Amino acid sequence: MKIYTRTGDKGETGLLGGCRVSKADPRIEAYGTLDELNAVLGLLVQEVPEEDREALRRIQAALFVIGSHLAAGRSEKPLPLPQLESGAVRWLEEDIDRRQAEIPPMRYFILPGSCRAEAVAHLARTVCRRAERRLVALYAEEPGEPLFVEYLNRLSDWLFILGRHLTYRLGAEEIPWQPEKKPPA
Repeated sequence: MKIYTRTGDKGETGLLGGCRVSKADPRIEAYGTLDELNAVLGLLVQEVPEEDREALRRIQAALFVIGSHLAAGRSEKPLPLPQLESGAVRWLEEDIDRRQAEIPPMRYFILPGSCRAEAVAHLARTVCRRAERRLVALYAEEPGEPLFVEYLNRLSDWLFILGRHLTYRLGAEEIPWQPEKKPPA
């Protein structure tokens, strides 16, 4: 099977249900951003300690589930698609709580960059927020699964806490944001 098909050379792509849409369609924007997030998470997997890799792989798999639903489009007959685990959001919340209990409380805004792993976690968080915005924009045009938005919203929180957790576990120091003080006029 060749990787190139030439079917997208005129700016359209095919959805799982068989219909073709513009590559600029909000649906393509949404699942394309999920794909980008998954790629950044793949980079993050290479930066974190071994004990965090299973959690990240679990999240990557969940993103593929969401992406498959978006790629199915407006199919007339239902397609046999994998489902997001019923406790996926709860699992993120419980892991946030566990990690947060292991680190000092946050007393200031922080700048990403305490260490490479933390910086990549923040990069993933920002891509996750964009994926969430793209999904909300799609759902403004057509109904969709609200659980997917909830999952992405919680995932960005999880990635924020992961970044803080990595900072402390790896012995780095958080970088507090200090607003620039302007000299008196």
